[in-house]
Amino acid sequence: MGAVAFIVPLGTIGYWVLGVGLFDALYQTVITITTVGYLEVGKPEGAATAYRTLTMVLLVSGVGTVLYTFGVLVDSLIEGSLNEEVRRRRMLRNIEQLEGHVIIAGWGRMGHAVAHYVDRAGRDLVVIDRQPQHDLSTHAVVVGDATDDHVLRSAGIERADTLIAALSTDADNLFVTLSARAMRPELFIVARTVDQGNERKFLQAGASRVVNPHEIGGSHMAALALQPLVAEFIDEVLHDESHDVAVHAVRVRPDSPMIGRPLTELTSPSGKRPLIIAIRGDNGSYHTNPSQRTTLMAGEVIIALGSAAELADLRAQV
Repeated sequence: MGAVAFIVPLGTIGYWVLGVGLFDALYQTVITITTVGYLEVGKPEGAATAYRTLTMVLLVSGVGTVLYTFGVLVDSLIEGSLNEEVRRRRMLRNIEQLEGHVIIAGWGRMGHAVAHYVDRAGRDLVVIDRQPQHDLSTHAVVVGDATDDHVLRSAGIERADTLIAALSTDADNLFVTLSARAMRPELFIVARTVDQGNERKFLQAGASRVVNPHEIGGSHMAALALQPLVAEFIDEVLHDESHDVAVHAVRVRPDSPMIGRPLTELTSPSGKRPLIIAIRGDNGSYHTNPSQRTTLMAGEVIIALGSAAELADLRAQV
């Protein structure tokens, strides 16, 4: 289209220089490059050779350009690539509006499972994959290599809250972790590894947590065999939406009115309180099954079990 926009005024100016009126020059240029084949317009008698030479140049260059442009437009409309590009640009604009979202690098089986859990939590999600084969109406998708800094920026890593590196190889996940940590020192990064011996390398590269799916799967199978009721209860709490019970982590705000006050003063409009399982201190240690006299400090994280309403009341208080 740019080439057509260049040829039309060029031909118009050429005819005009030969003495053709400006509108006739534009008209002659258009009917020439579109092969309409009308009679020559405004041909000056003293410059017939130059006139026809310019016409031949336009026929050779302009006609090919117009036909190619027309073919590309038709192909884009038929194949849907034009609509796909419009949707991609709209999606990138939507990603620019996201704050505190989750980025999943890798759209394999693990990526699908992670996305399902993130959707249940009601969090915004952006997927990065080379060839995701994914419905763009479901999730925002950035097609590209997650190891590329530009692709990470397109996914909004500067504004994201969490990055999950779920690519197929440890080398790629390690590279993504290293790049993401350099770009966002405060980002929470969960990295997948297939070799537990690489865990230390991931932590050194900046991963906040390292997950080995095979080890976790084996441990879970053993728990189901040895402690089936316990494992079943944990599964229902963490993954089953049919029960109105969940485990949430609630951080004590710096301006919380509960700072320095005991757990007994936690109230709820319904008269019910969630079960406080543990309190995580600033140093990373856990105080499990705290007594009701335990006082809260700013920055501590409360691990609580309860219904959605009870957990919402707890979050509002602290």
